[in-house]
Amino acid sequence: MKTTELLNLLKSKDSYKEIIDNPRISFSNTTLAEYLSELIEVKKLKKTSIISKSGLERSYAYQIFAGKKIPSREKLLVLAFGMKLTFDEVQQLLKVNGYAQLYPKNKRDSIIIFALYKDQSILELNENLLAMGEMVII
Repeated sequence: MKTTELLNLLKSKDSYKEIIDNPRISFSNTTLAEYLSELIEVKKLKKTSIISKSGLERSYAYQIFAGKKIPSREKLLVLAFGMKLTFDEVQQLLKVNGYAQLYPKNKRDSIIIFALYKDQSILELNENLLAMGEMVII
C-alpha cells in the first residue's frame, strides 16, 4: 500500500485497530543497525574502512553498528560519507532512524546534497560548508 493511501486510511477510520489488522498494510520495522548491516553487505564495505573515512571514534561507531547507540543526525551523515552512500541511500538512512531527510531548499542541506552527488569527502564538504558560512558537519 502506498503512503498516501495509508494517510487517507488514517484520516478516514474511527479506530486504529482497523488499520493494524489490515493485511494489505506492512509497516517498516527495519532498525538502523539492520539497515547499516544490509548496506555494508551489499556494498561490500569494511567497518574499519568506514570508521576511518568517517572520522568517528572507533568504539562509538561499533556501538552504532551493533544498535547500542542511536547517533544524532549529524553523526549519521558523517557515517554516510564514510560509507560513500548515494543520495537515495542517505535519505533512506535518515528515514530509518526517524530523522528529517536532506531538504534541497535548506542551504546547508543543499551543500551536503551537492557533496553527495559529487562524491566529495567529509573534508571537501566541510570546506564548502565553511566557505558558504554554514556549520561544518561533525
